[in-house]
Amino acid sequence: MTGLGHVGVITDTGRKRRRNEDAYVCEPPLFAIADGMGGAQAGEVASRLAAAALKESGAKTLGGEQRISDLIQEANRRVYDRSSTDPNTSGMGTTITVALVENGNVAFGHVGDSRAYLIRDGRMEQVTEDHSLVNELLKSGKLSPEEAESHPQRSVITRALGTDPDVDVDTFTIAAEAGDVFLLCSDGLTDMVGESEILELVERNRQDIGVALKSLVKAANRSGGEDNITVVAFEIAESQMLTHDGQTRENVLSAPSRDDEVTLTEADAVPAVDTAVVSTAEIQAEVEAQERQERAKRRRRRRRRVVAWLVLIVIAAGIALALYLRFLR
Repeated sequence: MTGLGHVGVITDTGRKRRRNEDAYVCEPPLFAIADGMGGAQAGEVASRLAAAALKESGAKTLGGEQRISDLIQEANRRVYDRSSTDPNTSGMGTTITVALVENGNVAFGHVGDSRAYLIRDGRMEQVTEDHSLVNELLKSGKLSPEEAESHPQRSVITRALGTDPDVDVDTFTIAAEAGDVFLLCSDGLTDMVGESEILELVERNRQDIGVALKSLVKAANRSGGEDNITVVAFEIAESQMLTHDGQTRENVLSAPSRDDEVTLTEADAVPAVDTAVVSTAEIQAEVEAQERQERAKRRRRRRRRVVAWLVLIVIAAGIALALYLRFLR
């Protein structure tokens, strides 16, 4: 029978942000990560409201995918209600990725572009799908994987908690195996560190999850630390015995404590954020714009080819005329 083994969590502001707008839940068997978006502290409010909604139900989290969906809908309601009634938080939102370990399975709920990974038998697989503009363009063939990595709009997401009264939640279940390691992480890690390096760092430190998580944060900061970095990790073991990683928990608890409810002042309410949520219509408009650009590029290439052929024809005609005149002499 499988159960939980080592569990760890770490969060870091990164090198470019003033505040940490990530929040997490690490209350076995429930795990979650939320990456807030909005002006100034509003992203922090959104992510912490969502995390608080999950934590309040920590003692009664049975029910698999339906339970996770209900929890996320409640978190969405709280963020939306706050955003609708507090002008300082208007328009805020947050991603959320939730995992519930139950009866040998791991049930997931997911909204946004934070990610969940499964490491099994030396391989790592992303099990969630990014709800992002870049991913939509990638799926439609408008972007290559290489172009997606550096696209200027890679922070634009297509789904988030708190932006509408209801939210569409992806839910799915994975049958767990002993030795599996699951990672929930914000894009502050995945935008800075490639999947192959993430896998290598975790595999190298499998015996100490705290060291593994510290190495991930260090790698993200070494690559620039553009955003907040948060990673929740849990291992599937043969027994039902749960082992918390004391070192990692100590790291998190030693960070400055913050209330789940954050109060903003007018001075905080500045619309400075590089993450946004776009609608389906906006996605379609972006896809159409990309298509227009591609058509324009093809037309330019055709014109260049036509001009090149005309030049070659003129040159050939000139040579032929010169040879003919020379022959007449």
